[in-house]
Amino acid sequence: MKKTCLTLAFASLLLGGCDKENNKTTVENDTPSQVSSEELLRTSQSWDGADLPNYPEGKPELVAVRYEFPAGQKLGWHHHPVMNYGILVQGELTIIGQDGREKTVHEGEAVVEMVGTIHHGENRGTKPVILYMFYISQEGQPLAVQHPEIPLE
Repeated sequence: MKKTCLTLAFASLLLGGCDKENNKTTVENDTPSQVSSEELLRTSQSWDGADLPNYPEGKPELVAVRYEFPAGQKLGWHHHPVMNYGILVQGELTIIGQDGREKTVHEGEAVVEMVGTIHHGENRGTKPVILYMFYISQEGQPLAVQHPEIPLE
């Protein structure tokens, strides 16, 4: 047995075995033994089918934001002047366009937000929504522009 396998013998007994040929400890439980990846989204359109704009000229500023929406909470009407997308990690979030079109994003799903189109979001579920959003912006540019003049129903 190679020295590394002997060093890992105790861990091997607890977790699995020792692969003598490759000098690796094997794990025989639910813990992944390798990094894995899954592409959640690849698109050039927002969720409503509109084409995304070209990248702006100049130095980019990438922004990541974690949002938490309590159950029953509604966001006011707004639009995004910059491209953005996100991953919903908990709950369900319904996005409503000013034209009445809706998209419900479920736990584990990715979404590309509308750019330049007025919309709002609602947590119609019973648990908080946790959403991570990623914005492709430039310094000094707002991530969202609020429209308080439009009442929520």
